Amino acid sequence: MVSKPSILPRDSQQIWAKMTAFHASGTVHRMTRSTRRESRPEDSRVATTAGRAPITRGGGLQKTTRWGRHLSSQTTGLRHWRQRFNALFQDHEIFIRTHGHVRFLRISAIWQKRVALTAALVLLAWAGATLAIVINQLLTADERAAVAQQQAAATASEKRIAQYRDRVAETAADLEERQALLESVAETHFGIDPAAMAAQPPVAGEAKAEPLKTSAIDPNLPPEAQALARLEARQEGFASRLLTAVNDRATKAEAAVAKLGLNPAAIVRSAATGRGGPFIPFKGRMGKARALGPSFAALESALFRMDVLERTLVAVPSGNPANVLMMSSGFGYRSDPFTGAGAMHAGLDFRGPVGTPILSAAPGRVSFVGRKSGYGNVVEVDHGQGILTRYAHLSGFTSKVGTQVAAGQQIAKMGSTGRSTGSHLHFEVRLNGVAVNPRRFLEAKADVLEVKADARQRVGSVARTGAR
Repeated sequence: MVSKPSILPRDSQQIWAKMTAFHASGTVHRMTRSTRRESRPEDSRVATTAGRAPITRGGGLQKTTRWGRHLSSQTTGLRHWRQRFNALFQDHEIFIRTHGHVRFLRISAIWQKRVALTAALVLLAWAGATLAIVINQLLTADERAAVAQQQAAATASEKRIAQYRDRVAETAADLEERQALLESVAETHFGIDPAAMAAQPPVAGEAKAEPLKTSAIDPNLPPEAQALARLEARQEGFASRLLTAVNDRATKAEAAVAKLGLNPAAIVRSAATGRGGPFIPFKGRMGKARALGPSFAALESALFRMDVLERTLVAVPSGNPANVLMMSSGFGYRSDPFTGAGAMHAGLDFRGPVGTPILSAAPGRVSFVGRKSGYGNVVEVDHGQGILTRYAHLSGFTSKVGTQVAAGQQIAKMGSTGRSTGSHLHFEVRLNGVAVNPRRFLEAKADVLEVKADARQRVGSVARTGAR
């Protein structure tokens, strides 16, 4: 029972009266619902049924009693949980006053139950979806791992394929570069068309240089590998032919040089000591440092040997230095014409009239024009490969230092200057600064001269190719 304040404003007294009436009606309503809840018919029916004891035969009474107790205990348990559940949701009245006006907001228990049920359903649906996702992830984890493994294997395979293609392209480019070098050697040193040389039959004694057989290439190889196999077979056959030809010419030149009384091995070693330069690795078309390979190393060595020996043959002064027949003094020991004492004569003397043309005995470059003690007027011609010819006792010069002269070209005139008893030519041949007997060069046999002519033709073609 709410006591009414003694003194209130009129508006407040009206609000207070409404609140008192609302509380009174709510109390009655709750009391009515409580009374109805206590006097439910089913409770009385249960009590009436539980109060009667049905009569059955034998132990029927006992069984019925136990079943009734079991039903009663279940009903009581359900009622207990129902009451606890209903206790969670009670009617609520909320008073809201705004600018002197009071409103009542009623939240019923049924509405609360509906909201709670909806929230529970939403939560249950979310939990079910989450559980389904987790289960799906667990079930598909192996599949995803297998797919990831396959993707990794595919990526690795693609990488290996890319590397393989790069290596194939690099090797093909290097083979093309080597083939170009081989063809350049054939054209430069032999003047032979590479295509025509490849079409020639094998020469006698060639070391199993078989022509290219496309049937020998494995058709199961990838196209890139087949291209490499064809290039390699073509290159090996061509290199074998070229190496055989180079060795054959080098052998002939070596024999000719030996017949001239020179040491071919010493000449090659001497020429090899005059090489050098900065180290620049060979790079193919792919721009990577590559080795030429054993076949190219052998070919390069054979080419160097052939070139040194043939150039030595060309440089040998086999031509007559003057068109005279009289030789007045030979090479070696003799009596000095002025003192009569024994002396070493380092050349050959050719007697002739003053002004007789003096000819270069071999192609070369004029390296000295002037006077030297005991020699008088002198012209020296450098023929390369360490070979130099000296022409002394001259009456005049027809060449200058640095002039390139051919074999048989006039370079001076015969005279009697210096330590001389009369008009003649003193002719010397020096090999690496040491005087050697010119006679063995001037009296070379026909076979040597033939090899020399071939060598002169090749060296001349190389010089013309380099000039272009």
